[in-house]
Amino acid sequence: MAHRIPPLRSGHHLQLLEGSGELFPSMVATIDAALREVRLETYIFDFSGSGAEIAYALERAARRGVTVQVVVDGLGSGALPPASVQRLEMAGVHWHVYSPTGPLGLLWPGQWRRLHRKLCVVDGVVGYCGGINILDDFHDPNHGALQAPRFDFAVRVSGPLVAGMQEAMEKLWRRIEALRRLRSAHLRGSLISLRASGTRAAMPPPRVASHGLPRAKAALLLRDNFRNRTDIERAYLRAIGRAREEIIIANAYFVPGGRMRRALEMAARRGVRVHLLVQGRYEYFMQYYASRPVFGAMLRAGVEITEYEPSFLHAKVAVVDGHWATVGSSNLDPLSLLLAREANLVVEDRAFAQRLRHRLLQAVQHDGSRMEATAYESRSRATRAKEWVALVLVRLALAFQGKKYL
Repeated sequence: MAHRIPPLRSGHHLQLLEGSGELFPSMVATIDAALREVRLETYIFDFSGSGAEIAYALERAARRGVTVQVVVDGLGSGALPPASVQRLEMAGVHWHVYSPTGPLGLLWPGQWRRLHRKLCVVDGVVGYCGGINILDDFHDPNHGALQAPRFDFAVRVSGPLVAGMQEAMEKLWRRIEALRRLRSAHLRGSLISLRASGTRAAMPPPRVASHGLPRAKAALLLRDNFRNRTDIERAYLRAIGRAREEIIIANAYFVPGGRMRRALEMAARRGVRVHLLVQGRYEYFMQYYASRPVFGAMLRAGVEITEYEPSFLHAKVAVVDGHWATVGSSNLDPLSLLLAREANLVVEDRAFAQRLRHRLLQAVQHDGSRMEATAYESRSRATRAKEWVALVLVRLALAFQGKKYL
C-alpha cells in the first residue's frame, strides 16, 4: 500500500516567527524554561552574533541538569569553533555532527544527502520548525555582513504534532549513535541501536492541556530516504492542484521538477493567480542560475515572478487560497526533494495563513522586482550559458547520487 501523507490533526497553537530576530528570543525563553530535555537540529550553527544566544541558552540548560542533544550538519556548519564546542560539552551538552565531510568532500558518494531540517523540541511540549538556521539575520557565512536581514520564517508550535517532531529527532540521534559505534567496531551494540532507531520511543510524551488553545489543524511532513521520500512534494502538488483563487510561494532555491512546473502552469491557466517570490541576489552559482531556464514557460502561462532584492531570500513557505500554508526547510529543488533530510509544517488555519500571506504580499509589492517576459527573453548569451552550465551541474550531481529529477 502506498505511503500516505500524514493527516492534518487539530488542537495546535501556532505562532509565525520571522527571522532570527523573532525566533531566537522565543527559543531562548523556551529553553530557559526547560525542565527535562532540549533537542535541536540545524544545518548551520554559527556562534557569532545572535547565534551565540542560543548556545548560551543550551549551556545554561545543561548546567542545571536538563538533557541537551544537538545535531548539526557536517557541511552546513563546517569547521565549528573548537573553543565554543568545548565550552558546550564541558557544560554537559551532547553534540553530534551529521555526515562529516571527508577529504573528497561532496565527491564522496552519499555526501549530498545532508541534514537540512531545522527542528527544536523542548520537554516534548513545545517545538520549532522552519527554515531558519542558528545564524544571525545580518550575517552570511560566505558573504559577510548583510545590509538588510535575511528573509525567512519559522513556527513555534504546541499540540499533537510535537510528539512526531520528538520521535523523528530521537530516531536520528539513535542512528548517529549506532553508526558511531560501528565505526568503533562495537558491532553488537550498533545493531541493537539501529533496530531501536526504527521503533517508536517507549515513553509517551507529556500531555499538553488543550483548554483554551486554538484548534488549528497541522501536520509534520518529513523528507528522508526511507519511508518519507515524497511527502513534502506531494503535499505541495495536492494543494496546488486544489487551488481555486491564489497560490503564493516564496522559495530560496527554486529549481522545480517537471511535475511541479506543470502543476503551477496549469493552475495559472485555469485562472488561479500564482505568485512566485524567488532569490533576486546572487548567492550560489548552481541554485541561482539553474532556476532561470524554467521561468520562460511559467511566465508565458501567466505565473507572476518577483525577485526579492533587499537581502538574501531564505524562506521556504507557501500559502494557497488564504487557508492552507506550509513553513519549513524544504526548497523546491532536487537537493531538498530528492536527497536532504527536510521538515515542513503544513497548516490548515485561515488566521495563520492570512498572517503569512500578508507578509509575503508585502514583500512581493515592496521588496522585489517583477520579472517581465520581454526582459527575460532578451537576457544575454553569457547569462544563458551560465544557466546551461548550472543545470548540467545539478544533473551531474544527481546522477552521481543515482537520482533523476523529472
